[in-house]
Amino acid sequence: MKKYKERSLRKMNYRTVAFIPVRGGSKSIPLKNIKNFFGKPLVYWTIKAAAEADIITKVVVATDSAEIEQVVSSFGFDNVEIYHRSAESATDQAATEDVLLEFAEKEMFDYIFLIQATSPLLQTQDLQSAYSQYINEKADSLLSVVLQKRFVWRKEENSRFFSPLNYDPNNRPRRQDWDGYFVENGAFYLTSRSALINSRCRVSGKVLTFQMHEDTYFEIDEPSDWEVVEKLMAKRLHTKVSDLSNINLLVTDVDGVLTDAGMYYSENGNELKKFNTRDGKGIELLRATGTKVMILTSENRELVRNRAEKLKVDFLGMGVLNKVAFLDDFFRQNPEFSYKTTAYIGDDVNDLEALSQVAFSASPVNAVTDVLEKVMYVSTYKGGEGCVREICDLIIKSKSNG
Repeated sequence: MKKYKERSLRKMNYRTVAFIPVRGGSKSIPLKNIKNFFGKPLVYWTIKAAAEADIITKVVVATDSAEIEQVVSSFGFDNVEIYHRSAESATDQAATEDVLLEFAEKEMFDYIFLIQATSPLLQTQDLQSAYSQYINEKADSLLSVVLQKRFVWRKEENSRFFSPLNYDPNNRPRRQDWDGYFVENGAFYLTSRSALINSRCRVSGKVLTFQMHEDTYFEIDEPSDWEVVEKLMAKRLHTKVSDLSNINLLVTDVDGVLTDAGMYYSENGNELKKFNTRDGKGIELLRATGTKVMILTSENRELVRNRAEKLKVDFLGMGVLNKVAFLDDFFRQNPEFSYKTTAYIGDDVNDLEALSQVAFSASPVNAVTDVLEKVMYVSTYKGGEGCVREICDLIIKSKSNG
Protein backbone atom coordinates (compact mmCIF):
# COMPACT_ATOMS: atom_id res chain seq x y z
CA MET A 1 0.00 0.00 0.00
CA LYS A 2 2.69 2.48 1.03
CA LYS A 3 4.73 1.97 -2.12
CA TYR A 4 2.23 4.05 -4.12
CA LYS A 5 2.75 7.11 -1.96
CA GLU A 6 5.47 8.44 -4.22
CA ARG A 7 7.57 11.49 -3.46
CA SER A 8 6.31 13.38 -6.55
CA LEU A 9 2.69 12.83 -5.54
CA ARG A 10 3.32 14.02 -1.99
CA LYS A 11 4.90 17.23 -3.26
CA MET A 12 1.94 17.96 -5.50
CA ASN A 13 -0.48 17.41 -2.59
CA TYR A 14 -3.54 17.19 -4.82
CA ARG A 15 -6.85 17.26 -2.96
CA THR A 16 -8.64 14.15 -4.10
CA VAL A 17 -12.17 13.20 -3.13
CA ALA A 18 -13.84 9.78 -3.25
CA PHE A 19 -17.53 10.21 -4.03
CA ILE A 20 -19.90 7.30 -3.31
CA PRO A 21 -23.56 7.86 -4.27
CA VAL A 22 -26.03 5.66 -2.35
CA ARG A 23 -29.77 6.06 -2.76
CA GLY A 24 -32.32 4.70 -0.35
CA GLY A 25 -34.73 3.78 -3.13
CA SER A 26 -33.25 0.64 -4.67
CA LYS A 27 -36.09 -1.42 -6.10
CA SER A 28 -34.40 -4.72 -7.03
CA ILE A 29 -32.92 -5.15 -3.52
CA PRO A 30 -34.58 -2.75 -1.01
CA LEU A 31 -31.97 -0.71 0.92
CA LYS A 32 -29.29 -2.94 -0.62
CA ASN A 33 -26.52 -0.46 0.18
CA ILE A 34 -26.90 -1.17 3.90
CA LYS A 35 -27.93 -4.81 3.63
CA ASN A 36 -25.60 -7.13 5.53
CA PHE A 37 -22.69 -8.39 3.40
CA PHE A 38 -20.01 -10.37 5.24
CA GLY A 39 -21.01 -8.94 8.60
CA LYS A 40 -21.08 -5.31 7.45
CA PRO A 41 -23.47 -3.16 5.40
CA LEU A 42 -22.66 -3.45 1.69
CA VAL A 43 -21.50 0.17 1.38
CA TYR A 44 -18.95 -0.36 4.16
CA TRP A 45 -16.57 -2.24 1.89
CA THR A 46 -16.11 0.50 -0.71
CA ILE A 47 -15.99 3.18 2.00
CA LYS A 48 -13.26 1.23 3.76
CA ALA A 49 -11.26 0.82 0.55
CA ALA A 50 -11.40 4.57 -0.11
CA ALA A 51 -10.95 5.72 3.49
CA GLU A 52 -7.72 3.72 3.81
CA ALA A 53 -6.19 5.07 0.58
CA ASP A 54 -3.33 7.50 1.28
CA ILE A 55 -4.07 9.52 -1.85
CA ILE A 56 -7.69 10.29 -0.95
CA THR A 57 -8.27 13.40 1.17
CA LYS A 58 -11.85 12.65 2.11
CA VAL A 59 -14.64 10.23 1.30
CA VAL A 60 -18.06 11.70 0.55
CA VAL A 61 -21.14 9.49 0.75
CA ALA A 62 -24.05 11.14 -1.10
CA THR A 63 -27.43 9.93 0.09
CA ASP A 64 -31.06 10.94 0.42
CA SER A 65 -31.72 8.43 3.21
CA ALA A 66 -31.54 9.24 6.93
CA GLU A 67 -31.20 5.52 7.64
CA ILE A 68 -28.20 5.18 5.34
CA GLU A 69 -26.65 8.31 6.84
CA GLN A 70 -26.97 6.86 10.33
CA VAL A 71 -25.40 3.56 9.28
CA VAL A 72 -22.49 5.24 7.48
CA SER A 73 -21.85 7.54 10.45
CA SER A 74 -21.58 4.49 12.71
CA PHE A 75 -18.53 3.18 10.81
CA GLY A 76 -16.29 5.67 12.62
CA PHE A 77 -13.98 6.67 9.74
CA ASP A 78 -12.51 10.12 10.44
CA ASN A 79 -12.28 11.13 6.78
CA VAL A 80 -15.84 10.18 5.73
CA GLU A 81 -18.54 12.83 5.29
CA ILE A 82 -22.19 12.77 4.31
CA TYR A 83 -23.49 14.84 1.40
CA HIS A 84 -27.26 15.35 1.39
CA ARG A 85 -28.15 14.93 -2.25
CA SER A 86 -31.21 16.69 -3.60
CA ALA A 87 -34.48 14.87 -4.21
CA GLU A 88 -34.08 15.56 -7.95
CA SER A 89 -30.74 13.74 -8.09
CA ALA A 90 -32.09 10.74 -6.16
CA THR A 91 -34.97 9.72 -8.43
CA ASP A 92 -35.02 6.51 -10.48
CA GLN A 93 -34.70 8.63 -13.63
CA ALA A 94 -31.72 10.69 -12.45
CA ALA A 95 -28.29 9.84 -13.85
CA THR A 96 -25.26 9.44 -11.59
CA GLU A 97 -23.80 12.52 -13.31
CA ASP A 98 -26.67 14.57 -11.86
CA VAL A 99 -25.55 14.13 -8.26
CA LEU A 100 -21.87 14.14 -9.23
CA LEU A 101 -22.21 17.55 -10.91
CA GLU A 102 -24.46 18.83 -8.14
CA PHE A 103 -21.64 18.13 -5.68
CA ALA A 104 -18.85 19.39 -7.96
CA GLU A 105 -20.54 22.76 -8.46
CA LYS A 106 -20.76 23.28 -4.68
CA GLU A 107 -17.41 21.91 -3.50
CA MET A 108 -13.79 22.62 -4.40
CA PHE A 109 -11.33 19.78 -5.09
CA ASP A 110 -8.77 18.80 -7.69
CA TYR A 111 -9.67 15.21 -8.55
CA ILE A 112 -12.60 12.95 -7.84
CA PHE A 113 -13.10 9.19 -7.74
CA LEU A 114 -16.66 8.17 -8.48
CA ILE A 115 -17.01 4.84 -6.65
CA GLN A 116 -19.96 2.45 -6.85
CA ALA A 117 -21.13 0.91 -3.57
CA THR A 118 -22.23 -2.16 -5.54
CA SER A 119 -18.59 -3.21 -6.11
CA PRO A 120 -17.49 -4.55 -2.70
CA LEU A 121 -14.50 -6.40 -4.20
CA LEU A 122 -12.78 -3.03 -4.71
CA GLN A 123 -9.56 -2.71 -2.71
CA THR A 124 -7.48 0.23 -1.51
CA GLN A 125 -4.60 -1.01 -3.68
CA ASP A 126 -6.74 -0.60 -6.79
CA LEU A 127 -7.45 3.06 -6.05
CA GLN A 128 -3.86 3.90 -5.22
CA SER A 129 -2.44 2.15 -8.29
CA ALA A 130 -5.02 3.80 -10.56
CA TYR A 131 -4.30 7.24 -9.12
CA SER A 132 -0.57 6.82 -9.66
CA GLN A 133 -1.18 5.76 -13.27
CA TYR A 134 -3.57 8.67 -13.86
CA ILE A 135 -1.18 11.32 -12.51
CA ASN A 136 1.98 9.94 -14.08
CA GLU A 137 0.43 9.57 -17.55
CA LYS A 138 -1.33 12.96 -17.41
CA ALA A 139 -4.75 11.63 -18.38
CA ASP A 140 -8.02 13.58 -18.29
CA SER A 141 -9.99 10.63 -16.93
CA LEU A 142 -9.62 6.97 -16.04
CA LEU A 143 -12.06 4.11 -15.58
CA SER A 144 -11.78 0.61 -14.12
CA VAL A 145 -12.15 -2.33 -16.51
CA VAL A 146 -11.78 -6.09 -16.72
CA LEU A 147 -10.48 -8.10 -19.66
CA GLN A 148 -13.09 -10.27 -21.35
CA LYS A 149 -12.74 -12.93 -24.03
CA ARG A 150 -16.33 -13.46 -25.09
CA PHE A 151 -17.92 -13.21 -28.49
CA VAL A 152 -20.59 -10.52 -28.69
CA TRP A 153 -23.57 -10.41 -31.06
CA ARG A 154 -26.29 -7.85 -31.63
CA LYS A 155 -29.67 -7.89 -33.31
CA GLU A 156 -29.67 -6.34 -36.76
CA GLU A 157 -31.87 -3.29 -37.27
CA ASN A 158 -35.35 -4.10 -38.55
CA SER A 159 -34.51 -7.80 -38.62
CA ARG A 160 -34.85 -10.88 -36.48
CA PHE A 161 -31.29 -11.94 -37.30
CA PHE A 162 -28.02 -11.17 -35.53
CA SER A 163 -24.50 -10.06 -36.45
CA PRO A 164 -21.17 -10.48 -34.62
CA LEU A 165 -19.70 -7.33 -33.06
CA ASN A 166 -16.18 -8.23 -32.09
CA TYR A 167 -14.95 -11.14 -34.25
CA ASP A 168 -15.17 -12.83 -37.62
CA PRO A 169 -16.93 -16.24 -37.37
CA ASN A 170 -14.97 -17.38 -40.46
CA ASN A 171 -11.74 -16.79 -38.57
CA ARG A 172 -12.82 -17.66 -35.05
CA PRO A 173 -9.80 -17.01 -32.80
CA ARG A 174 -8.68 -19.42 -30.13
CA ARG A 175 -9.06 -17.95 -26.67
CA GLN A 176 -5.32 -18.17 -25.96
CA ASP A 177 -4.52 -16.32 -29.19
CA TRP A 178 -7.09 -13.54 -28.75
CA ASP A 179 -6.37 -10.26 -27.03
CA GLY A 180 -10.02 -9.91 -26.08
CA TYR A 181 -11.53 -6.56 -25.13
CA PHE A 182 -12.00 -4.43 -22.03
CA VAL A 183 -15.33 -3.97 -20.29
CA GLU A 184 -16.26 -1.33 -17.69
CA ASN A 185 -16.84 -3.07 -14.37
CA GLY A 186 -18.38 0.03 -12.78
CA ALA A 187 -16.10 -0.07 -9.72
CA PHE A 188 -14.70 3.46 -10.11
CA TYR A 189 -14.01 6.41 -12.40
CA LEU A 190 -11.40 9.12 -11.88
CA THR A 191 -11.35 12.60 -13.37
CA SER A 192 -10.59 16.22 -12.49
CA ARG A 193 -13.16 18.71 -11.28
CA SER A 194 -12.53 20.95 -14.27
CA ALA A 195 -12.93 18.09 -16.79
CA LEU A 196 -16.12 16.94 -15.08
CA ILE A 197 -17.73 20.38 -15.10
CA ASN A 198 -16.66 21.20 -18.66
CA SER A 199 -17.75 17.89 -20.18
CA ARG A 200 -20.72 17.18 -17.86
CA CYS A 201 -19.55 13.56 -17.96
CA ARG A 202 -17.52 11.28 -15.68
CA VAL A 203 -15.28 10.29 -18.61
CA SER A 204 -13.82 12.79 -21.07
CA GLY A 205 -10.70 13.86 -22.96
CA LYS A 206 -7.69 11.56 -22.87
CA VAL A 207 -8.98 8.39 -21.22
CA LEU A 208 -6.99 5.65 -19.50
CA THR A 209 -8.22 2.29 -18.28
CA PHE A 210 -7.18 0.53 -15.10
CA GLN A 211 -7.44 -3.24 -15.34
CA MET A 212 -8.86 -5.01 -12.28
CA HIS A 213 -9.11 -8.71 -11.47
CA GLU A 214 -11.63 -10.62 -13.56
CA ASP A 215 -13.73 -11.37 -10.44
CA THR A 216 -14.63 -7.68 -10.25
CA TYR A 217 -16.63 -7.99 -13.47
CA PHE A 218 -19.69 -8.55 -11.26
CA GLU A 219 -21.66 -5.73 -9.64
CA ILE A 220 -24.54 -6.20 -7.21
CA ASP A 221 -27.68 -5.00 -8.95
CA GLU A 222 -29.98 -8.02 -8.72
CA PRO A 223 -30.50 -10.70 -6.03
CA SER A 224 -28.66 -13.25 -8.20
CA ASP A 225 -25.64 -10.91 -8.35
CA TRP A 226 -25.54 -10.87 -4.55
CA GLU A 227 -24.98 -14.62 -4.37
CA VAL A 228 -22.27 -14.55 -7.03
CA VAL A 229 -20.29 -11.70 -5.43
CA GLU A 230 -20.70 -13.24 -1.98
CA LYS A 231 -18.97 -16.39 -3.18
CA LEU A 232 -16.24 -14.35 -4.86
CA MET A 233 -15.63 -12.45 -1.63
CA ALA A 234 -15.40 -15.75 0.23
CA LYS A 235 -12.83 -16.98 -2.30
CA ARG A 236 -10.81 -13.79 -1.80
CA LEU A 237 -10.74 -14.31 1.95
CA HIS A 238 -9.44 -17.86 1.61
CA THR A 239 -5.82 -18.61 2.24
CA LYS A 240 -4.28 -21.58 0.51
CA VAL A 241 -5.37 -24.66 2.43
CA SER A 242 -2.29 -26.31 3.86
CA ASP A 243 -1.86 -30.00 4.58
CA LEU A 244 -4.65 -31.04 6.94
CA SER A 245 -3.70 -34.70 7.12
CA ASN A 246 -2.55 -34.33 10.74
CA ILE A 247 -5.94 -33.01 11.93
CA ASN A 248 -7.39 -35.48 14.43
CA LEU A 249 -10.13 -33.28 15.94
CA LEU A 250 -12.76 -31.04 14.38
CA VAL A 251 -14.49 -28.58 16.72
CA THR A 252 -17.67 -26.87 15.56
CA ASP A 253 -19.95 -24.26 17.06
CA VAL A 254 -23.72 -24.71 16.76
CA ASP A 255 -25.67 -21.49 16.18
CA GLY A 256 -24.56 -19.83 12.95
CA VAL A 257 -22.46 -22.87 11.93
CA LEU A 258 -24.46 -26.07 12.25
CA THR A 259 -27.61 -23.90 12.15
CA ASP A 260 -28.61 -20.74 10.30
CA ALA A 261 -28.57 -18.80 13.61
CA GLY A 262 -32.34 -18.39 13.35
CA MET A 263 -34.57 -18.71 16.40
CA TYR A 264 -37.70 -20.72 15.70
CA TYR A 265 -40.54 -21.37 18.15
CA SER A 266 -43.42 -23.81 18.06
CA GLU A 267 -46.97 -22.79 19.02
CA ASN A 268 -46.39 -23.90 22.59
CA GLY A 269 -43.22 -21.83 22.87
CA ASN A 270 -40.63 -24.59 22.42
CA GLU A 271 -37.42 -23.46 20.72
CA LEU A 272 -36.53 -25.17 17.44
CA LYS A 273 -33.31 -25.23 15.40
CA LYS A 274 -32.77 -26.07 11.74
CA PHE A 275 -29.81 -28.34 10.97
CA ASN A 276 -28.49 -29.38 7.56
CA THR A 277 -28.36 -33.05 6.57
CA ARG A 278 -25.29 -32.47 4.38
CA ASP A 279 -23.36 -31.31 7.42
CA GLY A 280 -24.44 -34.48 9.17
CA LYS A 281 -23.18 -36.63 6.31
CA GLY A 282 -19.90 -34.72 6.30
CA ILE A 283 -19.39 -35.43 9.99
CA GLU A 284 -20.17 -39.10 9.41
CA LEU A 285 -17.64 -39.33 6.57
CA LEU A 286 -15.00 -37.45 8.56
CA ARG A 287 -15.41 -39.73 11.59
CA ALA A 288 -14.93 -42.70 9.28
CA THR A 289 -11.35 -41.48 8.70
CA GLY A 290 -10.66 -41.73 12.43
CA THR A 291 -10.97 -37.96 12.99
CA LYS A 292 -12.92 -37.11 16.13
CA VAL A 293 -15.61 -34.43 16.20
CA MET A 294 -16.59 -32.07 19.03
CA ILE A 295 -19.61 -29.80 19.27
CA LEU A 296 -18.78 -26.80 21.45
CA THR A 297 -21.45 -24.21 22.25
CA SER A 298 -22.26 -21.58 24.84
CA GLU A 299 -25.88 -22.72 24.78
CA ASN A 300 -27.29 -25.44 26.97
CA ARG A 301 -30.25 -26.90 25.11
CA GLU A 302 -31.55 -30.44 25.09
CA LEU A 303 -32.18 -30.27 21.35
CA VAL A 304 -28.44 -29.68 20.83
CA ARG A 305 -27.72 -32.79 22.88
CA ASN A 306 -30.25 -34.71 20.78
CA ARG A 307 -28.58 -33.56 17.56
CA ALA A 308 -25.12 -34.45 18.91
CA GLU A 309 -26.32 -37.95 19.76
CA LYS A 310 -27.88 -38.40 16.33
CA LEU A 311 -24.62 -37.29 14.68
CA LYS A 312 -22.67 -39.58 17.04
CA VAL A 313 -20.12 -36.85 17.73
CA ASP A 314 -17.30 -37.90 20.00
CA PHE A 315 -17.36 -34.96 22.39
CA LEU A 316 -19.99 -32.41 23.43
CA GLY A 317 -19.42 -29.20 25.36
CA MET A 318 -22.58 -27.22 26.21
CA GLY A 319 -23.01 -24.04 28.23
CA VAL A 320 -19.33 -23.21 27.61
CA LEU A 321 -18.73 -19.46 27.94
CA ASN A 322 -14.92 -19.62 27.79
CA LYS A 323 -14.16 -21.96 24.92
CA VAL A 324 -10.37 -21.67 25.13
CA ALA A 325 -10.40 -22.55 28.84
CA PHE A 326 -12.59 -25.54 28.02
CA LEU A 327 -10.24 -26.69 25.25
CA ASP A 328 -7.15 -26.14 27.44
CA ASP A 329 -8.64 -28.45 30.04
CA PHE A 330 -9.77 -30.94 27.39
CA PHE A 331 -6.28 -31.17 25.89
CA ARG A 332 -4.72 -31.69 29.33
CA GLN A 333 -7.06 -34.61 29.94
CA ASN A 334 -6.72 -35.97 26.41
CA PRO A 335 -3.05 -35.51 25.40
CA GLU A 336 -3.59 -37.25 22.04
CA PHE A 337 -5.27 -33.99 20.95
CA SER A 338 -3.85 -30.45 20.87
CA TYR A 339 -4.35 -27.10 19.20
CA LYS A 340 -1.72 -28.19 16.66
CA THR A 341 -3.93 -31.04 15.44
CA THR A 342 -7.32 -29.32 15.74
CA ALA A 343 -9.56 -27.66 13.16
CA TYR A 344 -12.23 -25.25 14.41
CA ILE A 345 -15.30 -23.76 12.71
CA GLY A 346 -16.80 -20.65 14.33
CA ASP A 347 -18.82 -17.64 13.33
CA ASP A 348 -18.84 -15.07 16.13
CA VAL A 349 -16.54 -13.14 18.44
CA ASN A 350 -16.77 -15.72 21.24
CA ASP A 351 -14.95 -18.12 18.89
CA LEU A 352 -12.10 -15.74 18.04
CA GLU A 353 -9.62 -16.76 20.75
CA ALA A 354 -9.96 -20.45 19.94
CA LEU A 355 -9.83 -19.78 16.20
CA SER A 356 -6.52 -17.97 16.65
CA GLN A 357 -4.86 -20.96 18.33
CA VAL A 358 -5.86 -23.98 16.27
CA ALA A 359 -3.99 -25.49 13.32
CA PHE A 360 -6.83 -24.73 10.92
CA SER A 361 -9.56 -22.12 11.46
CA ALA A 362 -12.65 -21.70 9.30
CA SER A 363 -15.98 -19.92 9.24
CA PRO A 364 -19.22 -19.83 7.23
CA VAL A 365 -19.47 -17.14 4.57
CA ASN A 366 -21.89 -15.10 6.71
CA ALA A 367 -19.80 -15.01 9.88
CA VAL A 368 -19.21 -11.66 11.58
CA THR A 369 -16.51 -9.47 10.03
CA ASP A 370 -14.00 -9.91 12.86
CA VAL A 371 -14.09 -13.66 12.29
CA LEU A 372 -13.97 -13.44 8.50
CA GLU A 373 -10.83 -11.31 8.72
CA LYS A 374 -9.03 -13.72 11.09
CA VAL A 375 -9.78 -17.24 9.88
CA MET A 376 -7.63 -19.18 7.46
CA TYR A 377 -10.58 -20.32 5.36
CA VAL A 378 -14.04 -18.93 4.63
CA SER A 379 -16.56 -21.49 3.45
CA THR A 380 -18.55 -20.67 0.35
CA TYR A 381 -21.67 -21.70 2.31
CA LYS A 382 -23.61 -19.99 5.06
CA GLY A 383 -24.19 -21.41 8.51
CA GLY A 384 -26.73 -24.21 8.44
CA GLU A 385 -26.39 -24.52 4.65
CA GLY A 386 -23.43 -26.87 4.29
CA CYS A 387 -20.37 -25.02 5.59
CA VAL A 388 -19.43 -27.86 7.98
CA ARG A 389 -19.67 -30.37 5.14
CA GLU A 390 -17.25 -28.25 3.07
CA ILE A 391 -14.66 -28.23 5.87
CA CYS A 392 -15.12 -31.96 6.49
CA ASP A 393 -14.52 -32.59 2.78
CA LEU A 394 -11.32 -30.51 2.85
CA ILE A 395 -9.92 -32.55 5.73
CA ILE A 396 -11.00 -35.85 4.19
CA LYS A 397 -9.40 -34.94 0.84
CA SER A 398 -6.17 -33.93 2.54
CA LYS A 399 -6.03 -37.21 4.44
CA SER A 400 -6.71 -39.28 1.32
CA ASN A 401 -3.97 -37.42 -0.58
CA GLY A 402 -1.58 -37.89 2.30
